[in-house]
Amino acid sequence: MKKNKLLSVSMTAALSVGLLAGCGSNDGTDNTNKAAGDNTKQEPITLTWFDSNTKGEPFTDAVAQEITKKTGIEISIQQPTGNPTEKLSLMLASGDYPDVVVMSRGDASLDKYITSGAFIPLDELIEKNGPDIKEMYGDTLTKTRYKDGKNYYLANWYGLDSDPVFGMLMRKNLLADLAPDKADGRAPLTTDELEAILKDFKAKNKTIDGKESIPMTMNGENMGANLGTFKGMWGLKTYYDNNGTLQYDVKDPKYREMLLYVNKLYREGLIEKEFAISKTQTWVQKLATGAVFSTPGAYWDPGNGNGTLKKDGGEDNQLFPYKVVAPGVDPAQTTFGPRSSLGWDAIAITKNNKHPEETMKLFNFLASDEGQHLLLWGQEGVQYTMVDGKRQPDPAFLDSFKENWDDTVKKSGVRKWLWFIKNGLDANEQPYDMAVKYQRSEVDQMAIKSLGDSVWDTAAYDNLSPDGGTPEALTAQKVKDIMDQSITRVIIAPTEAEANATFDKMLAEMKKAGDEKVEEIINQKYAERMELWNSK
Repeated sequence: MKKNKLLSVSMTAALSVGLLAGCGSNDGTDNTNKAAGDNTKQEPITLTWFDSNTKGEPFTDAVAQEITKKTGIEISIQQPTGNPTEKLSLMLASGDYPDVVVMSRGDASLDKYITSGAFIPLDELIEKNGPDIKEMYGDTLTKTRYKDGKNYYLANWYGLDSDPVFGMLMRKNLLADLAPDKADGRAPLTTDELEAILKDFKAKNKTIDGKESIPMTMNGENMGANLGTFKGMWGLKTYYDNNGTLQYDVKDPKYREMLLYVNKLYREGLIEKEFAISKTQTWVQKLATGAVFSTPGAYWDPGNGNGTLKKDGGEDNQLFPYKVVAPGVDPAQTTFGPRSSLGWDAIAITKNNKHPEETMKLFNFLASDEGQHLLLWGQEGVQYTMVDGKRQPDPAFLDSFKENWDDTVKKSGVRKWLWFIKNGLDANEQPYDMAVKYQRSEVDQMAIKSLGDSVWDTAAYDNLSPDGGTPEALTAQKVKDIMDQSITRVIIAPTEAEANATFDKMLAEMKKAGDEKVEEIINQKYAERMELWNSK
């Protein structure tokens, strides 16, 4: 999945002045530099900053310079070499961590950084120096508290993203020939209709441009996206809520029904036989050939494949996302859009930081409405202008993201430093994430129209697994391995009876491995989370 997410000027200006005034005296350090005559020039504070998402670019672009100008702080990016998770573990073990750490909220190291005291609590700093943080984050601060009731990090990409994720991706022009009333995405398809359309496609198109036609393929390297799409049809979520008790999702009777449906499509020759060994690059290349009619996945996943299809056959030749609904499921209760309102990353101040108050003032600026627009829109008069009170991006700049995304980000600095990003709209009802959401593509528009009502918040279920390093964590990994291996076997089983038998064997092996012990911890953590969220 990609990161396409993501208040007052007078307050920020006041912060800037106060921050600059305070930079020279922290810890008694002399941060002044003698200039000509009796004038002095304050040197900016430099903070070391580890971000596992960065590409090692220096903090010197125009946006970075404006941040330093506004806050009096420069940032020294520490590019992770190799595996960021391993780097985080090494830093924690040695105690040699930087001033600020940005890590995934799902990383097992997060809990260790908090319990070891590597991350400092932020509550008093936010109360004193974070008025914009309090206004922008709101209830998110309550929900990201640790079990001791304190905030140790600020979420990144927080706020519920209104965009869906998964869908059954189908070539719109081909669907228009097979089911004209469904091609515009206004009405969902049933699973029976999807099966009939795939059969019809196969019968009418033995080959396409001399290549054997493929009714449906799947990316074998991304089974999460494949299963996420089919789970969406059945309205399945992270866990199976069995009368108030959370269990593994495969224990939901609807999960078996879902897998048997996929198995049926496979046995009928509607899903490419070799999908399980298909890698992402091969999958995209296959889509680009024009021989594939459909594939499950996130609507942005085809990427260059859709680009080639559009170039070769026009806008409607692309793979568009459609909603498919299983029997007995309310179309409004489908779950194609799992999104966490608590975001992807955690941004924290470490105990090695000698300037915590100045750092929080920087955080406050970056999280503010002004800071968000600087990070994601750039500078007024350069990347955008104000027209009738609203921001209007320079057309050439907006187009440059389509022509060469990486080059535009690198040169402009816009959308380069993705920190404290808030999903959604600003006070002018404009998206914070200008490059992605100001001007939506035809595929994006279809996803919003067809699947927008299937977005749901996963936050309550995030990161409930056993803590890393515990015996239960090892058990949880064993259970996961059993599920991963078994689900593919169910899909490719030669008969429905064998598919059912394989599914039963999976459940038995999970039980033998100790899945119920893992579920006890999941439910315990869930209960503690609900209690914490409901407390003041």
